[in-house]
Amino acid sequence: MKEKLSFYDVKAKSKFESNEYDIRLAKNGRYFAVAKSPSGSEAWRVVSKADGERLK
Repeated sequence: MKEKLSFYDVKAKSKFESNEYDIRLAKNGRYFAVAKSPSGSEAWRVVSKADGERLK
């Protein structure tokens, strides 16, 4: 089971936690955790390289 991460929903202007997220790698080598927010949009969070490789 994945660990819970905290995200910020820009549309609803509120924080939420989720353990259902995908780890995506950008072209510049930066890792992002992407989760579906309660309002229905995507919330992105930058994660470190070490955490990105560990959470894949």
